[in-house]
Amino acid sequence: MKKVEAYIRTHLLQQVQDALEGLHISGVTVSEVRGMGASKAVHHTFRGSQYDTKLNPRIKIETLVPDDQVEAVVEAIKGAAQTGEVGDGKIVIYNIEDVMRIRTGERGETSLK
Repeated sequence: MKKVEAYIRTHLLQQVQDALEGLHISGVTVSEVRGMGASKAVHHTFRGSQYDTKLNPRIKIETLVPDDQVEAVVEAIKGAAQTGEVGDGKIVIYNIEDVMRIRTGERGETSLK
């Protein structure tokens, strides 16, 4: 079992969501985050003054998947989120030792469904 975590551009969330739904991935957590990486600072104007921030808005998507679905999920996210420009984001894959559904006590991959 793996956890796939993706940091993507905010306006591409719906495309990534649609791609994951196409793979029947339903357990997804989405968070609004800010971070800095290779992309340049964002320019803002507030009350007539301009300022820069190095913390760019992004969306973090998290999902748990069986090992045999990891590559399909990664390719779906990449295909939906890739623009070819700096700042497209990252996909991180973690090993998951165990998962438990609180309501039923189910453990392992059966708890993901």
